Amino acid sequence: MNIANFPWLTTIILFPIAASLLLPIIPDKDGKTVRWYSLIVGLIDFALIVYAFYTGYDFSNPDLQLVESYPWVPQLGLNWSVGADGLSMPLILLTGFITTLAVLAAWPITLKPKLFYFLILAMYGGQIAVFAVQDMLLFFLVWELELVPIYFLLSIWGGKKRQYAATKFILYTAGGSLFILLSALTMGFYGDTVTFDMRAIALKDFGLNLQLLLYAGFLIAYAVKLPIIPLHTWLPDAHGEATAPVHMLLAGILLKMGGYALIRMNAEMLPDAHAYIAPALVVLGVVNIIYAALTSFAQRNLKRKIAYSSISHMGFVLIGIASFTDLGLSGAMLQMVSHGLIGASLFFLVGATYDRTHTLMLDEMGGVGKKMRKIFAMFTTCSMASLALPGMSGFVAELMVFVGFATSDAYNPTFKVIIIFLMAVGVILTPIYLLSMLREIFYGQENEELVSHQALIDAEPREVFIIACLLIPIIGIGFYPKLLTQIYDATTVQLTARLRDSVPTLTAAKAVETVSLTAPIMGH
Repeated sequence: MNIANFPWLTTIILFPIAASLLLPIIPDKDGKTVRWYSLIVGLIDFALIVYAFYTGYDFSNPDLQLVESYPWVPQLGLNWSVGADGLSMPLILLTGFITTLAVLAAWPITLKPKLFYFLILAMYGGQIAVFAVQDMLLFFLVWELELVPIYFLLSIWGGKKRQYAATKFILYTAGGSLFILLSALTMGFYGDTVTFDMRAIALKDFGLNLQLLLYAGFLIAYAVKLPIIPLHTWLPDAHGEATAPVHMLLAGILLKMGGYALIRMNAEMLPDAHAYIAPALVVLGVVNIIYAALTSFAQRNLKRKIAYSSISHMGFVLIGIASFTDLGLSGAMLQMVSHGLIGASLFFLVGATYDRTHTLMLDEMGGVGKKMRKIFAMFTTCSMASLALPGMSGFVAELMVFVGFATSDAYNPTFKVIIIFLMAVGVILTPIYLLSMLREIFYGQENEELVSHQALIDAEPREVFIIACLLIPIIGIGFYPKLLTQIYDATTVQLTARLRDSVPTLTAAKAVETVSLTAPIMGH
């Protein structure tokens, strides 16, 4: 077999799903066999992702690569069509990395381990499919598929209010998904040909009014997933009840689906509507940054505090997408990957801290850093990454969005000054609530009742290994961002050029510049 024609993406998607189907027949009493089996499956699939990326992905090619297309339901025009470009490949790599670490983070799970790992592995394939599929109906199906495992992971292994959190999650996300289906069907049936292929749909000439309507439909769905305020309230509840590995999947991967789809469908496929709605995205991004940061201040529950911090950081993604600059869009992509790594690390450490203290309330903690020095050091380092300390990936991502938006010529100066000022306020708020959180947990006087009743054991090697794996790319990207940006630069530059052509003021300015450059030649 010619290895260049091997169906890499199909294999990467279907392998963990197929492997999960064998879990029920594996003989196992205490869960040890299934967790090792699941870890090996995760490692093999991640190795396949890395190999396919290393051998079959060209950094200089802005178009789809590793493309595969097979007829699935020809009567409906539905094809199994997958491919990867600069928008999807970084997130496919992130999914494989985070999910494999989440399997390792699930080591202490003893309740129904076969079902737990079955859901994790099924979700593994489903999440990669969201970033790889290139058919609109298929995208809707895999988008829905990954909701089911999360619902059960929350409702069975969650906290005291797990049923409420899981139900709220499914209602919000499934309700938003209806808008994806309606918009996808409208785009597929529009015009002379019926097609659900994303590349073919992108070439259709939708009128501006229809584009605006479709854009609004997609925006509602992706605003739930990103999440954008006010459609965010499911996330703090879900994080408040989830276990550590589910936290990692929610923060590390699930939120990125909203940002990815916003770029892939709203910006790439509906550029004229994006030119009109982009200022609203900027405003929504600032609201996310400020409102979520201020709300995080008020939270006394550790999980909810970090959850609102996640919402705040995703605001930078919105502003980057709406910047109409190469640097801004590049910063949005970098922020998604960076936040995936940092969010996963923080939520894992929250879970590790809860396992020892059996409380999430900051008022009941204090001084535990004396007994848990390794967790204290790791929590501090990951918090520094989250508050955008120079040398960490978060700093580079937020700086790129800042400069990208500040240098954009698509907005008037007054609007830019106001937005940049508010973004700066959000950046200032972040270290305040994160550092105060660290102080309340680890510094100060020990809570005598907590210390006397709980064995505050420090981090075990497995936990140190997971955080080390996450910190290596966080610091590596912080010092050398090209490690990541070179993967998607060709695609984002091409997309930005197309978006700028849709902005009336930029198009007019470009025309004037062209005339002024050619006038002397014509006169001569």
